[in-house]
Amino acid sequence: MLECRQINTFYGPAHVLFDIDIDVEQGQMVCLIGRNGVGKSTTLKSIMGLAPPTSGSVRFEGRDITRLPPHRIAQAGIGYVPEDRRVFADLTVEENLEVAERGGAPWNLPAVFELFPPLLEFRHRRGGLLSGGQQQMLTIARTLVGNPRLLLIDEPTEGLSPIVVKTLEGMIRSLKEKGQTMLLAAQDLRFSLSVADSIYVLDHGRVIYHAPRDQAQAESDRIRSMLSV
Repeated sequence: MLECRQINTFYGPAHVLFDIDIDVEQGQMVCLIGRNGVGKSTTLKSIMGLAPPTSGSVRFEGRDITRLPPHRIAQAGIGYVPEDRRVFADLTVEENLEVAERGGAPWNLPAVFELFPPLLEFRHRRGGLLSGGQQQMLTIARTLVGNPRLLLIDEPTEGLSPIVVKTLEGMIRSLKEKGQTMLLAAQDLRFSLSVADSIYVLDHGRVIYHAPRDQAQAESDRIRSMLSV
């Protein structure tokens, strides 16, 4: 479904990503893991057109989307959940969702309220009055109602309490069970190994390890040593 080949991305004169290769098959959940500042978020932004690669290619469902503007990439079927959430603070939960809803299956308001019960409870509350965990749920739900075929999620549990993290992890597992294709950036190896079909480890803008889940689980000590450098 998604093929990234030899992606190189710069921020001004700074070379941030080096020859990144990533594959995501339909129905898979793929995790990019690594410490802060290693290029996970930039990888997602490069795919989404927010930080267009200087060289290399991004293909989605066989179509070259390299350096298309973000709205065209979203229209092609890729949804992006940013790390900083970006909810509409003055709109209610329901209004936040209605703004993004495109209609059709499988995701509509009743479906995301079923997946995220707290959003149903607070559907008339303004986005700016939600807790951090509730805002993260809203951001994911708002992206889902656009019915993306591929969902990019950037650090969904960053800065949240352990209880909220556990709740969100359960909801992401439910998304996987429903067949949603996902590429997720995370630091939590435990969670990644429990849900991902494939693991990529990034360091200093490079992929330094890639393996299917079973192999990654068997080599978890090796991966932890990479993350601790």
